[in-house]
Amino acid sequence: MEQKRIVVGVAGGIAAFKACTVVRQLKEAGHSVRVVPTESALKFIGAATFEALSGQPVHTGVFENVDEVPHVRIGQQADLVVVAPATADLMARAAAGRADDLLTGTLLTARCPVLFAPAMHTEMWFHPATTDNVATLRRRGNIVLEPASGRLTGADTGPGRLPEAEEITTLAGLLLERGDALPYDMAGVKVLVTAGGTREPLDPVRFIGNRSSGKQGYAVARVMAQRGADVTLIAGNTSGLADPAGVEVVHIGSAAQLGAAVTKLAPEAHVLVMAAAVADFRPAQVATAKIKKRVDDDSAPSVDLVRNDDVLAGAVRARADGQLHNMKVIVGFAAETGDANGDVLFHARSKLKRKGCDLLVVNAVGEGKAFEVDHNDGWMLSADGTETALEHGSKTLMASRIVDAIGALVHR
Repeated sequence: MEQKRIVVGVAGGIAAFKACTVVRQLKEAGHSVRVVPTESALKFIGAATFEALSGQPVHTGVFENVDEVPHVRIGQQADLVVVAPATADLMARAAAGRADDLLTGTLLTARCPVLFAPAMHTEMWFHPATTDNVATLRRRGNIVLEPASGRLTGADTGPGRLPEAEEITTLAGLLLERGDALPYDMAGVKVLVTAGGTREPLDPVRFIGNRSSGKQGYAVARVMAQRGADVTLIAGNTSGLADPAGVEVVHIGSAAQLGAAVTKLAPEAHVLVMAAAVADFRPAQVATAKIKKRVDDDSAPSVDLVRNDDVLAGAVRARADGQLHNMKVIVGFAAETGDANGDVLFHARSKLKRKGCDLLVVNAVGEGKAFEVDHNDGWMLSADGTETALEHGSKTLMASRIVDAIGALVHR
C-alpha cells in the first residue's frame, strides 16, 4: 500500500499507553503518522514518546506554529484519522462540534474516514449520553468501534476496554484499502460465524487436521461486529488468534462439536457464515491410549475413516424445513483446486448447486494461497448465478466485500 498520511488522536485515559503500539504499527506499515494528543493525554504519555515514535512534532493547542494554521491543515491533509483511546469526554466534544484544542479542531476539518476506538468504564459506555453521542458520530459517517470486554481500571471488568492495537490498525488498514467509510448497517442482525480448522482425534496425542488458520472467519466476524451486528463466533483451531472485540466466541475442537454448536445457535441467527474448514472424515475408532510404534514391526497401522455430517448442507435443509425461520442468508466457503475434471470455478459451481446456500466464497488453494497467509482473493458465487471476483488484498478487505454482499441480501 502506498504511504498515507494518518493522524492518531490520543485522548486522556489510562489506555493511552496502547496508542504507542498503534503509532508504531502504522509507521511499520509504511505510513506517515502524526500524533495529536489532548492535554490530558500527556499526563499519561509524554510528548517525547509520541515524537520519537512518529518522527513528527507533537502539540495539543491551536497557538503553536500558528502560521501553518495546524488546526485546519492537519485535518485537511489527512487520509485517515484514528482516535485511540476515544474517551467519553472526547466523543462528547466531537459530537457537539467543539474545537477547543488541536484534536477537536482536526476532527472538524477532516474529510477523510475517522475511526474512534472507545475506552472507558462500562457504566460510561452504556450511559444514555454516550449512547447518543456514538449514534450521532456514526450517523455523520464516522466509524466508532465496539469496545472489547475485559479488565478495566482497578478491579472492574466489562465492556469498555480499548481493543488491542492490532485490531485497531487492522481496521484502519481496511479503511485505507476500501477507500471509503465502513457502513454501520448491520445493527439488529444476529450473525453466526464459524472459523478455523477442526481436529479429529486418532488417540490422546494425534489428530487429523487441516491448514486453516481461522484468519478469514475471524475477519468476517470482526467486520460484522464493527458494522453493528450481534456476532457469535464458533472457533475451531485458530492458531491462537485473539478474540475480536464485541464478539462472543465459542471454542470447539472436532467437526461433531462444531455441528452441535451450529445446531444449538443457528435458530436465533439471521445470517450463518460457514468459514470453518470442517473435516469431511474422522477416524472410525479413537484409541484410548497412544498408538505405539512397534520396534519389531515396520508396518504402519491402518486407520478406517467415516464421513462427518455436512454442517452447511444440514443448515440449508433445516431452513427449508422451517426449523430456521429467522435465517435470511447462509454463506458457504470452498477451498478448491483444479483437476482433470475441471478448474476451480467448475468445482465451485457444482458445490454451490449441491450445497444450496445463498452465497459461496471460493478460494484457490495451494502453496502460499488462502491458508496460513494474511492476504486472499477468489470469487463469490450467488444462488442467482451472479459471479463476482474478489480482488487480492487483506483478508479483512475480503471480509468487508463478503459482508457488503450479505448486507444487500439481508436488506433487500
